[in-house]
Amino acid sequence: MEPSQRNTKTPSFSDSTIPVDSDGRATVFRPFSLSSTHSRAFHLAWLSLFSCFFSTFSIPPLVPVISSDLNLSASTVSAAGIASFAGSIFSRLAMGPLCDLIGPRTSSAILSFLTAPVILSASLVSSPTSFILVRFFVGFSLANFVANQYWMSSMFSGNVIGLANGVSAGWANVGAGISQLLMPLIYATIAEFFPRSIAWRVSFVFPAIFQVTTAVLVLLYGQDTPNGNRTNSNQNKIINPEEEAVVKEEEERSSFVEILIGGVGNYRAWILALLYGYSYGVELTTDNVIAGYFYERFGVNLEAAGTIAASFGISNIASRPAGGMISDALGKRFGMRGRLWGLWVVQSVAGLLCVLLGRVNSLWGSIAVMWVFSVFVQAASGLVFGVVPFVSTRSLGVVAGITGSGGTVGAVVTQFLLFSGDGVRKQRSISLMGLMTFVFSLSVTSIYFPQWGGMFCGPSEEEDLSRRLLVEDEEEDDKVTSGSLRPVC
Repeated sequence: MEPSQRNTKTPSFSDSTIPVDSDGRATVFRPFSLSSTHSRAFHLAWLSLFSCFFSTFSIPPLVPVISSDLNLSASTVSAAGIASFAGSIFSRLAMGPLCDLIGPRTSSAILSFLTAPVILSASLVSSPTSFILVRFFVGFSLANFVANQYWMSSMFSGNVIGLANGVSAGWANVGAGISQLLMPLIYATIAEFFPRSIAWRVSFVFPAIFQVTTAVLVLLYGQDTPNGNRTNSNQNKIINPEEEAVVKEEEERSSFVEILIGGVGNYRAWILALLYGYSYGVELTTDNVIAGYFYERFGVNLEAAGTIAASFGISNIASRPAGGMISDALGKRFGMRGRLWGLWVVQSVAGLLCVLLGRVNSLWGSIAVMWVFSVFVQAASGLVFGVVPFVSTRSLGVVAGITGSGGTVGAVVTQFLLFSGDGVRKQRSISLMGLMTFVFSLSVTSIYFPQWGGMFCGPSEEEDLSRRLLVEDEEEDDKVTSGSLRPVC
């Protein structure tokens, strides 16, 4: 699936080091390579998002120290956690259309440059209000996720897009776990030379520098599409008039308003946003509370709690890519029906495991359940974005933005309903979060594509279209936007 593009560089598909389709997108996924434009974009995308996750979650593992120094109440800490997710809601909604306008490469770099000073300003926090504000604005950096998924959908063909999206986001999400692991160590190292009240402040210099560095790399070595970078020219002028494929694409390009309406008006985007809210949103909430949960309930020290929490996030390195791989495999075998059934099964199991996590009373039993839960809830996120690229061709950025925002909306709602206040029993809240995940996973049953079918019925057309190439930008009944020249499953 490919959004409209403005290309300023002559494509050289014949010179590509990997197999590509007619649009120049890679038909194989080779994550351990730097020999092609596609693989370089992949590595830059996940590393940039990794730095944003590292920055956003660099604060939670140091909350016990910060709270002690600033006399923060439990309700203030909870409000700050909600604020960090609320900030990313607005930025993710804006990031999708921005990618449609100026491309994922520039969008990603701009966001990183704008939010790096915010995480650095965490060292200046002196009151509950300033603490909440910093967490709110740091959360904006998570919108880089939308650019990440958009970039992968522009670089990789439909037969591997689930895997490419899963690995790129999964490796990036590991940044949350690495942050939980490293920030206490960074703080402890600095505390050997400075007072505690200064050490935690100096610790935030590292994530800020890291984020700026990755943004520079994205601008220097990244490329928006296999054809080249986009411009924001109002004249929409094609630099090389000999590019017939680009000319055709420019002629068919929809206006920004049409792109926006096409995404917002597609009900599948909103259902996927709900599903993502109770897969990735649950993951975000768990990242925010799990260290404190083990610290308070089982009495482990700060470093041990951070290590346990880190193991939850680090499992993204395999579990979210596994979700994308499962989606692609089921798509090839069963079409869109397979992708949807896989999503429901994995997310439902994640919900049941989350219920169990809150009911286990032993330390090692809780750790074991948490590990298995992390695999399923993160794989469910990969399965959601195994479906997203097929919702709309022209409004891919908007759909990705809506779905991505759903993740943070789910985190905000869950954090507010279950984990806010001073007298929260976290084990009970965790079980209720799992129950909500299980119930909302049922919404996947309402997703239906006339050309491919849904969970319980096939396509509306007489012949099964789930394994043939689609007609480009075909308008369908019920306001469905189809894919373009892509084997869909």
